[in-house]
Amino acid sequence: MMQILKIALLCTATMLTAHAEDIVEVGGKGATCVEDAGCINRIHPDIPMIATAKPGQTILFRTRDTFDILGTVDSQTEKMNEIGDDWHFGRIHPVTGPVYIEGAKAGDVLAFTITKIKPGRHAYTKGGNYGFAFDLIGGDEFGVTWRLDEDFATSADLPGIKIPNRSFPGLVTTMPDRENLVKMLAREKALLEAGGTVHPPITDFASPASVCGPDGSAPEECLRTIPPREHGGNLDIRYLQTGVTIYLPCYIDGCGLAVGDFHYAQGDGEVAGTAIEMSADLWGKAEIIKNGPDLTHGPHYSGASTLLDIPSTKFYAVTGFPLKEKGSTPPRLQYLGSAKVADLENLSNDINLAARNALDGIIDYIVATYGYDRQHAYIIASVAVDLRIGQLVDAPNVGVTAILPLDIFENKIE
Repeated sequence: MMQILKIALLCTATMLTAHAEDIVEVGGKGATCVEDAGCINRIHPDIPMIATAKPGQTILFRTRDTFDILGTVDSQTEKMNEIGDDWHFGRIHPVTGPVYIEGAKAGDVLAFTITKIKPGRHAYTKGGNYGFAFDLIGGDEFGVTWRLDEDFATSADLPGIKIPNRSFPGLVTTMPDRENLVKMLAREKALLEAGGTVHPPITDFASPASVCGPDGSAPEECLRTIPPREHGGNLDIRYLQTGVTIYLPCYIDGCGLAVGDFHYAQGDGEVAGTAIEMSADLWGKAEIIKNGPDLTHGPHYSGASTLLDIPSTKFYAVTGFPLKEKGSTPPRLQYLGSAKVADLENLSNDINLAARNALDGIIDYIVATYGYDRQHAYIIASVAVDLRIGQLVDAPNVGVTAILPLDIFENKIE
């Protein structure tokens, strides 16, 4: 808390403020991101800025859903578009921007405050052979669609569930400079060659095509938006709601602010790989901080402590520890090729395995208590269950808890 207060005071003391009554509107044209001059789905310092905003000026970002299949908020009707399985991985994630922040220089910190979010009418959650613990669920790709209003998300595919509106952008980013781009590409290439999970550059459906497409100027250098990095990106932090300020590094002049991947709601972990995915409009204001906080380890954020609460008056929680069956290796550790991992029944201080076990337990609880199958329970966990660290010091068994808000169930268990 003291660190947040220090950052807030630093902002107050050093912000360069300018105010304008007009709004800078970005994105929202065309049927898909590739057709929208205000939309990108790759990260690179050579991507041209699409608009300019002064510090303190309101910016309206008109964004698209993560698979680019719902259209923008204004294009949606009462009837939801057909959600098929023919979406392409190269389309992920449509991001609105980048915006040049007037007066921002490389080395500054950008403080971006979210002032308003307007959800679309429809959304979806998908699961399958991806996500945090897909091997615990099995089966082909599956999913549900949601109907959204200002207060709740409901789904005919999940009767008896009402998920409160906690809208936020999963992805908030600035553009890296060339030095950091080269470093990020090199470390991810090394991890990929070692067998780790990495999403290297691909040119299919890349936007902007002039930089990242097959005939672009840098097709092998454009970072995918899948993971977050030091510049921000796909943070997927559910606390980045209206009223929160996000602190991002400016690696290049103007910073190159962009947002996307909006979620109506998400549990800490987004375990199925998706949350309640939607298009949204976001209003926000950027300020420049000179001599700002050290963002070496990643972006910071601050806001009201009420945003840290679960959206429920009651909860049920399951604990998890790094225990497993002898002879098994969790999928996320297989690339290390360690015989020790397979032979052990207990991994020392492994928070990943502890989280898997807590998640497995809460899925079992949802199935046993509310009658959903494991796939639907996995989706409920992805949009509503918080995975939280209990402790990291009680070696070898660090602890994770999976917290299920009970008010989401219309047939509540007292």
